[in-house]
Amino acid sequence: MNITTFTKAKNAYKRLEEETPLSEKILIKNGIKCEAPKKKEPRAESSIVNDLNRGRVAIFIDGVNLFHAALQLGIEIDYLKLLCRLTAGSRLLRAFFYTTVDVSRQTPMRPRPNEKQQGFLFWMRRNGYRVVTKEVQLADNSKKPNLNVEIAVDMITLTPYYDTAVLVSGDGDLTYAVDAVTSKGARVEVVSLRTMTSDSLIDVADYFLDIDSIKHHIQKDSHPGYNYRALSNSNV
Repeated sequence: MNITTFTKAKNAYKRLEEETPLSEKILIKNGIKCEAPKKKEPRAESSIVNDLNRGRVAIFIDGVNLFHAALQLGIEIDYLKLLCRLTAGSRLLRAFFYTTVDVSRQTPMRPRPNEKQQGFLFWMRRNGYRVVTKEVQLADNSKKPNLNVEIAVDMITLTPYYDTAVLVSGDGDLTYAVDAVTSKGARVEVVSLRTMTSDSLIDVADYFLDIDSIKHHIQKDSHPGYNYRALSNSNV
């Protein structure tokens, strides 16, 4: 199998001030098309992603990190729009979504603590995402739950099969994994809220995108055409 590699001349911090337009329509595996916006970004530096041959793209989303970023921005993420934006007209190999699942004991106040989340994850699996979960008890505050190990292992293991990795996380603990991936010739783009992103992660990445610059293009509409229903109330 021929694998396109990227020669990294220099790890520079390139920040995208505004949105990066989709270069063309893409097709998600469930048949939903994402159309390119009519207006193009006039700033030359803002279209750097589209100017490159990104090859096959693999997306790795730290769900917990993205959730907190969305809270700070005051938006609710539309995950179909997000998938279209991150793929940006390139060939999508796979999109991973990593998150914790609350398995705390049921209480009178919380009879089904993770029912809504399970409905959301079911929807994600049906709409283009490979969901990776870790069971945690949120009542236990002894340690901060994360899936950094799972993200790092998948990024490194799949390196021979993709040309560009899009990491949606600002966690500095992933710096070593990103450096390992770039050392093998793959390109890594980090997408996160700048105030939540480690400088060390930006330094080793090939490209950084502040999610604040595209928030208006990945948030839910006022009247979304879909919702995440609890499984017990679903007919699917």
